[in-house]
Amino acid sequence: MKKSYQIVIIGGGTGGIMTSTQLLKRNSSLKIAVVEPADFHYYQAAWTLVGAGDYDMAKTKKPMSDVMPKNVTWIKEFATGFNPENNEINLANGDILGYDLLVVSPGLVMDPSLIEGLTEAMDKGVVCSNYTDPEHTWEVIKNFKGGNAVFTQPTTPIKCGGAPQKIAYLAADYFRKNNLADKTNVVYATPGSVIFGIKIIADTLMEVIHRYKIHFKPFYAPVKIDAVNQIITFKSVAPDENNCIVNEGNVLSEKLTGESVIEMPFDMLHIAPPQTAPKFVKESVLVNAAGWLDVNHGTLQHNKFNNIFGLGDVAGLPTAKTGAAIRKQTPIVVENILRLMDKKTLSEKIYNGYSSCPLITGYGKMVLAEFDYQNNFIPDPKLKQMLIFDSYKEHWRLWILKKYILPYLYWNKMMKGKDV
Repeated sequence: MKKSYQIVIIGGGTGGIMTSTQLLKRNSSLKIAVVEPADFHYYQAAWTLVGAGDYDMAKTKKPMSDVMPKNVTWIKEFATGFNPENNEINLANGDILGYDLLVVSPGLVMDPSLIEGLTEAMDKGVVCSNYTDPEHTWEVIKNFKGGNAVFTQPTTPIKCGGAPQKIAYLAADYFRKNNLADKTNVVYATPGSVIFGIKIIADTLMEVIHRYKIHFKPFYAPVKIDAVNQIITFKSVAPDENNCIVNEGNVLSEKLTGESVIEMPFDMLHIAPPQTAPKFVKESVLVNAAGWLDVNHGTLQHNKFNNIFGLGDVAGLPTAKTGAAIRKQTPIVVENILRLMDKKTLSEKIYNGYSSCPLITGYGKMVLAEFDYQNNFIPDPKLKQMLIFDSYKEHWRLWILKKYILPYLYWNKMMKGKDV
């Protein structure tokens, strides 16, 4: 069976819901279909706090029907493929959807199979991840009695690139408050070369690392998890470099087992799983060489098919994959879609790569990194209304923003197409 709509939006996450609500605010007569199989919508930005025992998981979840705009056709089905030459997408039930304009925003997917042993270890025992089961993370942290607490991330792009280090800081703060610091090694191992790509933020975070006596290991890429013996294997992505910051305290036992291969025992392991575009996107003609949706970095229009736009985590954009980025991307997509429908040229306004990373550095403390494609630090002027004039430093008011204000704005403003 085939049905056609003016606009089809794939995805009922942040990007899909914001785009549909904003389009309808501009033109309530639009015929829009949203393809989304999930029963629930999650505010995943709070999962770091859930993993640290400081937020209720139930508050991050709402029925999809509560956020889905009433004036769209909700197609509760999986998209399985594209036929862009004929302006069609395929659904898992065999139906075909036709469109005049298509918005692709299905998010990304976890692929633990890209690290040996991770699929079997995921969310079991002392292996945990805020990306998949933050409540299990909290159980692991609460039950930790000392030893090596290892926090790491993959070589693939991930949503909220700062999340793996945020939970490391919160865990270190928790261990300190519960008299475990003296018998614990907190390790933050990353394939990256620096703690953060913006120097003014990185300087603050290095102070945090030294405060908690965290062993910071750049150039460490996880390649294997042995959950039975509790050993993680890393491979150096830059064998000639050694920028490790090993703070004074307990001796960290790790073993060089081959050229650039390091084995490290763990008593708890928090890992961000490798992440990719969904299979139906990754295997389509719509992706770039890296496997992400191939869109113009400024207009968010597809580079080959002019009536297709993409935003959110699936988009191949050289900036962090965050809800804050989507908040700035959505108005660009909405404006350009409406202009195309009026047979006008695209808007002169372009997306500058804005994203932000709320870097929680302990219970009651946060740094807010806001940046663009060039990694310029661009703090929101509205922060001054909260008496925050130096958001690159730790601040308790930023913690209030993260825990209370942003969730309210998400559910009551962003999800309803209102300006934030």
